[in-house]
Amino acid sequence: MQAMGTFLKLGTCSETVVNLLDRAFDNPLVLEENASQPLAGGIMQHGYQCGMIWGASLAAGAQAYKLYGAGPEAETRAIIASQRLVESFQVRHNTFNCLEITDIDKSSSTMKMIFVFLIKGGTIGCFRMAGWYAPIALNDIQITLSDKNIEVPSSPVSCVSLLAQKMGMSDRHAVMAAGLAGGIGLSGGGCGALGAAIWILGMKSKEETGKVDFKNPKAQDKIDEFLKSTNYKFECSEIVGRKFGSVNDHAAYVCGGGCEEIIEVLAKG
Repeated sequence: MQAMGTFLKLGTCSETVVNLLDRAFDNPLVLEENASQPLAGGIMQHGYQCGMIWGASLAAGAQAYKLYGAGPEAETRAIIASQRLVESFQVRHNTFNCLEITDIDKSSSTMKMIFVFLIKGGTIGCFRMAGWYAPIALNDIQITLSDKNIEVPSSPVSCVSLLAQKMGMSDRHAVMAAGLAGGIGLSGGGCGALGAAIWILGMKSKEETGKVDFKNPKAQDKIDEFLKSTNYKFECSEIVGRKFGSVNDHAAYVCGGGCEEIIEVLAKG
């Protein structure tokens, strides 16, 4: 997989990785890939999970849908694949957060961004990360989706899939987003439902205007509404008060009405 050339062409780590993986699976999804751009920088440069993980998780969900269709099994496999994707990334970097890797986020000054990306070679570092991560992610997804010993809880499985459905998206989109649950693969990071809402807004923007705006005002409004509903907490583990131990644990939480208010807030508009 030619990560550097794809990265140069597309411009963001999130779209690069989902693009590479979709094509490795012979399943190109240009609209969905383009819409992942705002997830770079850890959700519109807020510094949370690296955009490569968001992109890889979406690709895992796309392949899960291709192989298993809609429903709990595909969503479960997407979540478990996303758990593996996060673990593989953390083994290399001891973190999955963009801010901790690049030392910049949306609050960083222009001079600091220039220093990191031009003088310290941050751009080359991201290119190299995509180069090593994409084949590892491909292997993680293949292993999970071929595993015959997956325990599947009853529906609903993923809070993010519920959100996608409430926002009028297709079954494929619901499964693509499933692995973002619990802060991507139940890892407790930046809220997966928020990331999915921004991704969905990106798709709608692309269909309406022909482009995806990395700093879409509607997406920023969505973040503001989300933060008001969570008492200004961004990470899943802080919102919920814990990390989820398994897909069954998360499914039980969702079935019990967990994060229902947040889902309603994100689904509006």
